Amino acid sequence: MFQNIGIPGLVVILIIALVIFGPKKLPEIGRAFGRTLTEFKGVTNELISDEDKQDEKKHKVSTAEKKMLDKQ
Repeated sequence: MFQNIGIPGLVVILIIALVIFGPKKLPEIGRAFGRTLTEFKGVTNELISDEDKQDEKKHKVSTAEKKMLDKQ
């Protein structure tokens, strides 16, 4: 959807935002948007990390089970 915006499209969006919110509010909105993206990225990385840890535990358990079965 946003693949074909290009530089002219971004300029138009910036001008519209400037008209709607004004020059004083725009930096505040940009900061809030940046904080939101940073928080979202952190939570996403945490979820991925938790999932990787669970996969490692499953792998360790299955390896231990295989060793026990091989001994029998």
